[in-house]
Amino acid sequence: METDWTEDEVGVNGAGGTSLPAVPAQPNRSAARVAPLPPGTRLVHIGPHKTGTTAIQGALFAARDRLPEHGVAFPADSRHPMGAVLAACARPGMLGDAKPRAAQWTRLLEQVRATGARTSVVSSEFFADAEDDGTVARIVGELGGRDRVHVLVTLRPLARIMPSQWQQYVQNGLRMDYEAWLEHMLRKPPYDRPNPSFWRRHRHDRLVERWVRAVGAERVTVVVVDDRDRDGLMRTFEGLLGLPEHFLQPTIDTANRSLGLAEAEMLRCLNAEFRAHELPEELYSRLIRYGAVMHMKSVYEPTPEDMKIFTPRWAVEAAAGIGAEMAGRISATGARVVGDVALLSEVPERGAERRPEGVARLAPEAAAHALYGALAAVAATPPPKPVAAPRQAPRSRSVHQTSSKELVRVLGYRCLRRLRLR
Repeated sequence: METDWTEDEVGVNGAGGTSLPAVPAQPNRSAARVAPLPPGTRLVHIGPHKTGTTAIQGALFAARDRLPEHGVAFPADSRHPMGAVLAACARPGMLGDAKPRAAQWTRLLEQVRATGARTSVVSSEFFADAEDDGTVARIVGELGGRDRVHVLVTLRPLARIMPSQWQQYVQNGLRMDYEAWLEHMLRKPPYDRPNPSFWRRHRHDRLVERWVRAVGAERVTVVVVDDRDRDGLMRTFEGLLGLPEHFLQPTIDTANRSLGLAEAEMLRCLNAEFRAHELPEELYSRLIRYGAVMHMKSVYEPTPEDMKIFTPRWAVEAAAGIGAEMAGRISATGARVVGDVALLSEVPERGAERRPEGVARLAPEAAAHALYGALAAVAATPPPKPVAAPRQAPRSRSVHQTSSKELVRVLGYRCLRRLRLR
């Protein structure tokens, strides 16, 4: 995912709502159990982000050893083959992570081909980052071609996605606060700063249209997730894969929970400090994302006193307007829709989302867990290749004569060097 640290990418212009004609939404489709796909189908679940992808991936991975009994395979070495799909889509990795390698995608393709006549399922929300028809067509071809690929898109109302997606961007280095970010995404053309990926993923009508052009409308299923039916998405996957009902069960993954407002604000301020002192991006990945934040999310359980991220009314209504337009265009593609497409334009009743009073305060327990996570990451870091430190201040200059910014930068590189020596 992009951050405001990598603003050289070209985004999708326009949040929508002005240039695309509205199309009347088709009648609601039934969310009843769907018919199984033909044996040998490659079911490609493309997300996008924040639509229940992690829950599905966890359930499939937990059941992978039992899936072959029902003619189904989950061809991946991990719950989410993120690196492989990022490489396929020619997208960068997370801030400070190793660059995705083509060999990862090649390995995944080999595993898919090895499934033979069984139905296989590949799930990654990063498929939604494939930004042009050529990339999508290549991915479909490499997965077996349009005669074997069936694309599954899971969608939720945009107003529910936006706060979750913002805090996820914060976990990857974003420094902009939520309301300013909403202004950029919804009110400031071309709507592609600071995160070009947002509308590439979440202009859902264009996302569906790209994949329909690659495989045909008859090979695309769109599932509109109803948050009131927590089991609905699992049951839809079971139907498509021909699995017994309740075969897929959710797994507990506290590390994947969203940040609350105070946690996100703490991290956002830390991102600003990190950028200001020009510390190595590798430190961010190791100590902050997979150290402090991961441990805090895994161990600290938010309480009712922890403020949630609040979306102002104007943004909710703007998102609902875009959702209505997207619903019409999705219906017009001819793709099968499971669930109520009208949910995409849902607006919560007035007063349902009330701005919290007071100032968001980070719980001491959360702060302690974050600090411990960073310290534990230092202790557990393996020794990679050595890296050259930047030119340091001349020895003749005292500490008191050196700027705080330069001192912090030097300390950061020394910390990284010591991590690698371990």
